[in-house]
Amino acid sequence: MGDHWKDVSPASAEDSQPVIGIIGMGDMGRMYSRRLSASGWKKIYVCDRPEKYETLREDMQDLPGVTVFKDGHLVSRASDFIMYSVEAEFIGDVVAQYGPSTKIGATVSGQTSVKDPERQAFEKHLPSDVHIVSIHSMHGPAISTEGQPLCLIQHRAPDWSLHLVENILAPFKSKYVYLSYEEHDLITANTQAATHAAFLSMGTAWHSSACYPWEEGLYVGGIETIKVNIMLRIYSNQWHVYAGLAILNPSARTLIHQFAQSVTDLFKLMIKGDEAGLKERVYAAREKVFDFSEGQRKAPILLSESMLDRFSLGPSSPSSTAQPSTPTSATSNSNSHLSLLAMVDCWAHHSIRPFTHLDLLASPIFRLLIGVAEYLFRNTSRLDAAIHSAAHDTTHRSDDVEYVLAARGWSQCVSFGSFELYERRFKDTAAFFEHRFADANRLGGEMIKAILDGEGVAAPAAKEAGKVV
Repeated sequence: MGDHWKDVSPASAEDSQPVIGIIGMGDMGRMYSRRLSASGWKKIYVCDRPEKYETLREDMQDLPGVTVFKDGHLVSRASDFIMYSVEAEFIGDVVAQYGPSTKIGATVSGQTSVKDPERQAFEKHLPSDVHIVSIHSMHGPAISTEGQPLCLIQHRAPDWSLHLVENILAPFKSKYVYLSYEEHDLITANTQAATHAAFLSMGTAWHSSACYPWEEGLYVGGIETIKVNIMLRIYSNQWHVYAGLAILNPSARTLIHQFAQSVTDLFKLMIKGDEAGLKERVYAAREKVFDFSEGQRKAPILLSESMLDRFSLGPSSPSSTAQPSTPTSATSNSNSHLSLLAMVDCWAHHSIRPFTHLDLLASPIFRLLIGVAEYLFRNTSRLDAAIHSAAHDTTHRSDDVEYVLAARGWSQCVSFGSFELYERRFKDTAAFFEHRFADANRLGGEMIKAILDGEGVAAPAAKEAGKVV
């Protein structure tokens, strides 16, 4: 059974191709539809909520091979491969509604960012005569799929069912990573939960201060460029992308709490002016998280600061590309980098070695964050300057206060488990930055491409789908 899918590809005759079904046409569902259509798959059946049928049909009318249906029953009963691309919060309800209509022998998948609710929904509501191979593209809809990690979870399926999913997604030229549901959720928590909290807090802090600091010549140039662009990129996305991971993944909640605690503990040392205590804690975290003596990375992730300056949203600073200041000097460009110090401190408390996840299941944003943290911690002069600034320079102290409050606020929000509260906090800050999203996404996309190309991440010859585990 399933041998007829062994060598199937977009080049196969139409009557030999599988019917591909997508339930849920948000940003990722639409991205998959466009990529699959452009690849040459001839039978792609899609649907969204019934009230969106006419609008969706109009939007999809020019995509070859794509047929819009009114609901998931019609997609499920006819499709050989079905992907649920819905919010993690609602995956249980949607699978309960449409799962019983699944075609006998079909392969069912999910594209949620947190897999435990998805696994429970599939096991509870799917018939026993269908197969389960879940997926997760580790990037947003605006990022090229080529060379990016694509997680495949062979949960309840024979090998031929997994090979069918590999063949369908092969045109994406992504890097397949094979995990279990449990491994996926642990790794995504380690790589994304605290990452998102760090930059959500950054945006909330600036929103609370009612300022766009890069327009005033602050946080401009070098790694500041990356921090600002990542923050804006996160807030330009859909809130539920981050809420599902934070609220529904227990490991993520733990890390978000620890991040807020790390921010608080480090700030207490800062306001005491305890440079020695701060340095002891930061260097202990550095030793636990990074081991630059291993020589496993031949070069740092980030390219030159002058290259990063090309993607700045604010006016260029004459000192942005200068060498780091000495620990005994304070300049207008000095910065405690509290967010980065806290991030590494959080990883250290949970014995997370981020480089072990970097090539396994790292999103572009996590890759950039690792690069920023590595940039700061690799250079002892730069790190000592940040520690000295944190303990003695009050130039950005008001921003640090707002950051502490924001980090604790997001941690408390997640602990309540309220999607409504999360949405309100997110959208409130997003509205403040909305007028800069277009520029940020354009420059941010170019910056991500430049950095990943510099690493060779997107090199097609080295990262063919199905070739790299």
